[in-house]
Amino acid sequence: MSQRHQPTPEELAAFYAAVDGAIPLRTPERVAFEPPKPSPRPRQRELDEAAAITESLYGPFEIDDLLAIGDADSFLRTGLSRTVLRDLRRGRWSIQNHTDLHGLNRHEAHEEVSRFLAESISTGKRCVRIVHGRGYGSPGREGILRPLVKSWLSRRKDVLAFCHAPSCDGGEGALWVLLKADKA
Repeated sequence: MSQRHQPTPEELAAFYAAVDGAIPLRTPERVAFEPPKPSPRPRQRELDEAAAITESLYGPFEIDDLLAIGDADSFLRTGLSRTVLRDLRRGRWSIQNHTDLHGLNRHEAHEEVSRFLAESISTGKRCVRIVHGRGYGSPGREGILRPLVKSWLSRRKDVLAFCHAPSCDGGEGALWVLLKADKA
């Protein structure tokens, strides 16, 4: 690292002699000020979320729908456009919150899902991820939480849709869930 050159007294005298008689430039009377640009807003996400609400018709939940869920890969509330589920699968909404149910039994998991969804809705989160695992640690390597979580979600009026996450985000061991906006 080089050190800064300190001018000698002779160099300073030569500099002052060179600038002797110089007239300073006049300072402008106005200041050019450009206000800072606003931070970008996720307009498309806001539009998508608004469209999901306007497209939704919250009809009664039929028992046939519950039985059909079983091990289905996805769920869409009756009355909603199929594009809502398609957009969810394509990742059009950003994941705003998540919870992991690994290590919980079915009762603890049910309490955690209920708490998590209530917290997410009250804080304005619309798209969340619930990691239920694949069941490799369960007896017989059969997943217990996967069908239970799907059943719990499908019964809730505040869940518009859900689908399995892509492999990079948990795959068969996680769900992306689209929630109804809290109107309060």
